Amino acid sequence: MKDLSKLYIDGQWEDWAGETLDVHEAATGEVMARVPAAGRDEMERAIAAAHSAFDNWSESSLGERLKVLEQLLDGLKSRADEIAETVSREVGMPLKLAGQIQAGMPIVTTKTYLKLLPEFAFTEQVGNSEVQYAPVGVVGCITPWNYPLHQVMLKIVPAIAAGCTVVLKPSEIAPGTAFILAEILDQTDLPRGVFNMVCGLGQTAGDTLIKHPQVNMVSFTGSTRTGHLIAHAAADDFKRYALEMGGKSASVILPDADLKAAVKGTVNNCLLNSGQTCTALTRMLVPVSRHDEACELAAEAVAKMTPGNPLEETTRLGPLASAQQRDKVFDYIRLGQEEGATLVAGGAGAPDGLEQGYFAKATVFGNVKPDSRLAQEEIFGPVLCVIPYTDEAEAIRIANGTAYGLSGAVWSGDADKAKQVAGKLRTGQVFVNGGAFNPQAPFGGFGHSGVGREFGKWGLEEFLEVRSLQL
Repeated sequence: MKDLSKLYIDGQWEDWAGETLDVHEAATGEVMARVPAAGRDEMERAIAAAHSAFDNWSESSLGERLKVLEQLLDGLKSRADEIAETVSREVGMPLKLAGQIQAGMPIVTTKTYLKLLPEFAFTEQVGNSEVQYAPVGVVGCITPWNYPLHQVMLKIVPAIAAGCTVVLKPSEIAPGTAFILAEILDQTDLPRGVFNMVCGLGQTAGDTLIKHPQVNMVSFTGSTRTGHLIAHAAADDFKRYALEMGGKSASVILPDADLKAAVKGTVNNCLLNSGQTCTALTRMLVPVSRHDEACELAAEAVAKMTPGNPLEETTRLGPLASAQQRDKVFDYIRLGQEEGATLVAGGAGAPDGLEQGYFAKATVFGNVKPDSRLAQEEIFGPVLCVIPYTDEAEAIRIANGTAYGLSGAVWSGDADKAKQVAGKLRTGQVFVNGGAFNPQAPFGGFGHSGVGREFGKWGLEEFLEVRSLQL
């Protein structure tokens, strides 16, 4: 079992002798590590360190910031295999995918800002004014367990690049890669106090971070419920905040689409990371005349998603990250049956032979009512809702008919038609006929899916205040 009972504050590792929180391996349920259950005092010391370091780091040169990011990139590359295995064990993503995504995306993010930073205009002339973009200050980062290092990197890399200092509270469910990150940063030229990490529960460590008067901004990824609390707390102190929260994304398959390709693409997206993805295409909207055919194709696609231990090469569908998440998914599957949806594949319970750990069957429901809880609430598991529609206008209404707006997809044999319909979806991104994800484009949501944007120049701008000098 790995010893993670440490805090990283003001450039120093501190041993922790207080209460700890167990970290479980998703495939077995066994305890694989323990992390501190730190509280207010520890978080206040981390915030004080970040506050003290801000003045100097905010005035650091472009060269100093680029050097640290280059050193960070080297560290991420050298420990990529370790990062992938850690996330695979904690979260359940199959190891090959974890290497590409969980270890690969932090590398891509760092490279993006290494390229972008020298090109970004921190000052510009507007008439007789010089407009300056200044770092917002101390940033509190609260991150989730589903893409643990990736979500951390989307915050700390642009924040540090902008000249901010950071206090990170990673998820206690999947904290291992945050410790790897702290070890990497500890070996760079980043000054003491610019990056700090404290593990603990939301009601103590997290509450202190979001309410502390020396924290100028909170950047959060997680549930809409927690985001709501953060927004209210930030408003009380006029803090800046960026929130990336839930989703119930629709994949709209138009009548002229290649149904087989569209269903396959939707299912693969829905089941990525066992459905533990905020952008997952969990609602598949199909013409009523093709509903049954779409359900059959979805069942065929799901059957190919071999479940198993994520460290095994043959596994395509790993476990969920915790017993709590597994039980939540089972409850939603039972709810879907109670609401009258047609169970096409899967069901509540673990796949045969995988009763140990936190496994759930990939599940497809047909004839799902658009206003049912199954179609409205984020499940965060391998559950696909197939919803029939009568015409294009109804499809758009259904797609836009939730409180969320994080992602979506449109499929059509006519590229212009697909783009036209995509432009009517109230969501932060839309995949058009399977278009690739772009890490340089803005990412974020409408409505209850969030406030603010990550990735690219938009991610950097989140951590900057605007000041004008009238000359």
